Amino acid sequence: MTGADVLLLALGAVAVGSGALVVATRHLVRAGLWLVVCLGALAGNYLVLTAELVAWVQVLIYVGAVVVLLLFAVMLTRAPIGPSDDLDRPGWPAALVGAGSGLGLAVLLVDAFRRSRVELPAAGTAERLGEQVFRSWVLPFEVLSVLLLAALVGAIVLSRPDIGRPAPAAVDPATPGAARTGPAGVGADEGGRR
Repeated sequence: MTGADVLLLALGAVAVGSGALVVATRHLVRAGLWLVVCLGALAGNYLVLTAELVAWVQVLIYVGAVVVLLLFAVMLTRAPIGPSDDLDRPGWPAALVGAGSGLGLAVLLVDAFRRSRVELPAAGTAERLGEQVFRSWVLPFEVLSVLLLAALVGAIVLSRPDIGRPAPAAVDPATPGAARTGPAGVGADEGGRR
């Protein structure tokens, strides 16, 4: 076992552990921060596999943009930041479904590729990757950017209760006592006191 293998296993363990903490924590902001650790460990795996461009794209796009967008959405929508009772549900049904799905996929993949040999393509370069991205995959990237923009605008609209509501009616200042009602509708005297 080489040093690269040990590093891959260590980073994989960090990614799996932090991914489990993303779904296990009751704090929404902490879940977002554990997601940063998980995606950072995946970027480290890409670096070990000498795919530097993919590693930095992972850091810039997923850690730098998607997680920041998630945390901004949490803060803008005034979601509960501390422990939430909504997140404290029994986890055994999800664990059972996840374990069953994982086992089924593992059996399917082992059975499908048991006797197959995969020839590795030539090592890629940033130039070839750029050609593929900007020739074949331009439309999906643009659609994704519009989707993220719509999510950010939606978070802002949800966080601002005054957007979309009619403005309060103007009150005639000549009418005594008309504008001086308290929150419960209690009128004020002529001096402005309640």
